[in-house]
Amino acid sequence: MATKIRLQRRGRKGYAYYQVVVADSRAPRDGKFIERIGSYNPNTNPATIDLNFDRALYWLQVGAQPTDTARSILKGEGVCMKKHLLEGVKKGAFDEDAAELKFQTWLADKKIALQAVKDKDRETRKVAEKERLTAEKEANRAKAEAVAQKKASIAAAKAAAAAAAEAENSTAE
Repeated sequence: MATKIRLQRRGRKGYAYYQVVVADSRAPRDGKFIERIGSYNPNTNPATIDLNFDRALYWLQVGAQPTDTARSILKGEGVCMKKHLLEGVKKGAFDEDAAELKFQTWLADKKIALQAVKDKDRETRKVAEKERLTAEKEANRAKAEAVAQKKASIAAAKAAAAAAAEAENSTAE
């Protein structure tokens, strides 16, 4: 039986999330599956991935073939890297401790890179919010100046009307 690691669609129209499952390649996309090994929600920023690392690694080692999207999810979580390192151990390229050290180093670098991306995104949002706030303050100041100018012109018109009325009263006496 040919097994595939693939995504099974869930959710409502326009708001899909996916289960990462191991299924027979002949089964329908949303049909019967052998095992559920995780979930993937692309609607969050960054996308939320919950994966049973050990079971995913096991299925890759026994020959399950991931689809393109499932492969990118597995690569992002480090399952493919771990499988690659374990194959190197089997071939005698290095020992188990060296493989674990390489994997932990890779995982730490990935976490640092992900944190850098999150920090950059947060800084970008802060700068955009600050610019929006200064633009709003400038617009409010311009609006206040326009209102003050209008009030001043109304007050000047009233003063001119009062002066004209007083001048008319003084000439009438």
